[in-house]
Amino acid sequence: MTLRYLNFVLGEHAAMSSAPPPGLPHVDAMTPAVLVLPGPVTRDEVPRLCEDVRARLESSRADVLVCDVAGLGPPGLTTVDALARMQLAARRAGGRIRLRDPDPALRALLGLVGIPFEVEGQPEQREPPLRVEEAVEPGDPAL
Repeated sequence: MTLRYLNFVLGEHAAMSSAPPPGLPHVDAMTPAVLVLPGPVTRDEVPRLCEDVRARLESSRADVLVCDVAGLGPPGLTTVDALARMQLAARRAGGRIRLRDPDPALRALLGLVGIPFEVEGQPEQREPPLRVEEAVEPGDPAL
């Protein structure tokens, strides 16, 4: 065997090893993974959905999973519970969920129970601007 052939074979073998390629992994930040919830969610489906959330975040190496909830229908507490558990699974996997096309009733219900979700197409919430402090002049009456 020639040295050139050995280098070729060894180089190809080394490329097939489990070592990651040099540099940063390629992640397309403009197209996050999407999970579509096509209909009403039952309690029995929640563990599978949570596992799916975790797996998609880990496989895509993204920090956001878009959850398309347009087909959920009328929201209920089972839906809120499922979304809360999915958000918890996403947080544990190092990410978060962003809702796509939520029904206004679902958004209201999530707000009512105090579970914040980022909604696709909305600007991120930021801190409100600082208020101007008013100085009190000596002799001003107390309010």
